[in-house]
Amino acid sequence: MNNVKQSFSIRDMENLSGIKAHTIRIWEKRYNLFTPERTSTNIRTYSLASLQKLLNITLLYNNGYKISKIARISEGEIPKKVSEIISSTSEKSQAMNALKLAMVNFDQSLFYETYDALLEKKSFKDVFYDVFIPLLTELGLLWQTDTISPAHEHFITNLIKQKIHVHIEQLQSSPPRRNDKVFTLFLPENEIHEIGLLYVNYEILLRGYKTIYLGQTMPLENLGDLLKYFDNVHFVSYFTVSPTKDRLEKYITDFTNDLNRHGQSRLWILGRQLQYLSLDELPSSVKTFGTIDQLAEAL
Repeated sequence: MNNVKQSFSIRDMENLSGIKAHTIRIWEKRYNLFTPERTSTNIRTYSLASLQKLLNITLLYNNGYKISKIARISEGEIPKKVSEIISSTSEKSQAMNALKLAMVNFDQSLFYETYDALLEKKSFKDVFYDVFIPLLTELGLLWQTDTISPAHEHFITNLIKQKIHVHIEQLQSSPPRRNDKVFTLFLPENEIHEIGLLYVNYEILLRGYKTIYLGQTMPLENLGDLLKYFDNVHFVSYFTVSPTKDRLEKYITDFTNDLNRHGQSRLWILGRQLQYLSLDELPSSVKTFGTIDQLAEAL
C-alpha cells in the first residue's frame, strides 16, 4: 500500500514551490520561516506543514509581498491572506500554487474555492487549457521525481475528472444536434490515463454530436458491438502508454480488419505513443492528432 508522503527534501520543496533551494535556505536562516529536521547524516527534511507554509509564502511572494513583510505575519494570518488573494484574482501562477497546496493537504475545499474563482473569469475550456493541463504536466514530473505520492496524484486528478463530468452532464441533458457521425470514446487495454479522453468527450459534445463513452482498458474485439447499432462510427482513443511500441502496428491492423470491414468506421488517435507510428503508412481510416485542439478543429 502506498503511504502518503509526510517528509520532504529541500529538492522536493523546490520542485513543488518553484523557489530555488538556495533561496529557501536563506529564508530559513535569515527569517526563521522554517524549522527543518535533520537526518543522521545532517540532511534537511521538511514536514508537510512546512511545505504548506512554503506554498502559502510563495503565493504571497509572487503577489508582491516582500519576504521581510511575510516573515512578520503570524502563522495564523498567512492562510487568511492567501485566501483573500485566491478570492480576488485568478492568475495562473496563483491558481497553480493553490491547487498544489490543495493536493498536498488533500483539501477538497481549497480545490473547489480555487476552481470557482477561476470559473468566474474564465470559461471551462480556458480553465482546462490554462491551468489543468499545465498542472497535470507538472504533477507528472513531480511524481516521477518522487516529490509527491500516488495518493496525491490520484486525489487531484479525480477532482479534475469530477469537474469534466459535471460539464459533460450539462451538455448531455440536450439531444444531439448533429447525426452524421457517432463518436465512441475508449482507452485500449491496460490504458488508464483518462483525463485527456474525458475532455475530448466534452469537446465533441460541445459541437452537438452523439458520443458513447466506454472509458478505460477496453478490448478492441468488444468494440464491434457498436457497429450493430450505428453507422459511420468514429472511434476515438488516447494512447498514452498502451499499446506499447512493439504492438502499435498490430493494433492498427486489427482495427482495420475487425472494425472497418465495410469502410464506414474511423479511428482517431491522440497520445504520446503516436511518436512510434509511421504516420505516412497509416490506412485512410486512421487519423492522428497532436493535440486536442487539432481534433476539435476536425469535427
